[in-house]
Amino acid sequence: MNISIGNDHAGPDYKQAIVNMLKERGHQVTNHGTDTLDSVDYPDFAHKVGQDVDNHAADLGVVICGSAQGVSMTVNKYQNVRGAVCWTKEIAGLAREHNNANIICIPARFTSIPQAIAMVETFLDTEFAGGRHANRVNKIACS
Repeated sequence: MNISIGNDHAGPDYKQAIVNMLKERGHQVTNHGTDTLDSVDYPDFAHKVGQDVDNHAADLGVVICGSAQGVSMTVNKYQNVRGAVCWTKEIAGLAREHNNANIICIPARFTSIPQAIAMVETFLDTEFAGGRHANRVNKIACS
């Protein structure tokens, strides 16, 4: 699977740990994030991930910032993106199962690295349930 990942200065350690896990699982990773703690603007990285998922250059995406709110707002500007702010692996699973989320938005200042890894693993391993949820998901996109 192709995974696009982006982060601001709140998440370089999170990103590296997640990238390592993704590669260990055999996924290809496109890294749009910063590797330093120097202040950067989260939309610059989130837009790249949103574009990758929107254009089907990536199957799924991961974005990381302090609260996850800014990156979520940014990626959700794209028609084919459903970005979900997740803070537990249960929320990550429900975002995939019920909402067919394709980008997980992680709040680095409110989760630990092990929690973030567990959330991404759950996000990747959970399938969309379809059925009654498909009708709801179809109503999300603007035409």
